[in-house]
Amino acid sequence: MNEHIEHSGAWGIALIVIVVASWFLYRYLAPKTWREWASAGVIQAFIIALYAEMYGFPLTIYLLIRFFGIDQTDLNASLWSTLLGFGEMGMMIAMLLGYFILFTGLGIFMAGWRVLHRARQEKRLVTDGLYGLVRHPQYTGLFIAIFGEGIVHWPTIFSVALFPVIIVAYVLLARSEERKMVEQFGEEYLAYRLRVPGFIPRWGQWGAMTTARDDTPA
Repeated sequence: MNEHIEHSGAWGIALIVIVVASWFLYRYLAPKTWREWASAGVIQAFIIALYAEMYGFPLTIYLLIRFFGIDQTDLNASLWSTLLGFGEMGMMIAMLLGYFILFTGLGIFMAGWRVLHRARQEKRLVTDGLYGLVRHPQYTGLFIAIFGEGIVHWPTIFSVALFPVIIVAYVLLARSEERKMVEQFGEEYLAYRLRVPGFIPRWGQWGAMTTARDDTPA
């Protein structure tokens, strides 16, 4: 196979990005239980597979060439760019859109994490702001970020396959966390759970997800 695929072979960059992304993952998810470690492990696999293909070896493109007969003289490591034949411009559009979704998701994740971290320290139930829109905004933000980076920006066989696995893992983790919240807060949390959806805000509230801030006193 003699096809030249641009934007590949930068293994040094791949290693740096994997390390930075992994630090962020374990710094803010801070897994403690086996469920948390298992869920974080799936994201770790996603990170390694995604950035190894993005900067290192574009396995997905090679497999498509091998088994589906893609025959182009100007291949690009970006799957959307290659499949749609948009070249560098297509890769740039996918990158910009993917990064916009990624950082939107990270913003929601970080805002939710700050509120939850403070509430746990104070041993109180938070039900306003982002937590008045969904019960698990940190996971909603995580899903959005992963979708932006691994589906829109740089889809690969592994990122597309692992995305639903990540969602299932964190939905199950959220259910386990909610059982603990019921034990801790009883009827107060049960009423909150009936009132507020788990991960997807109600129609018309998506805009509020990106503008909600932590208004609780420090």
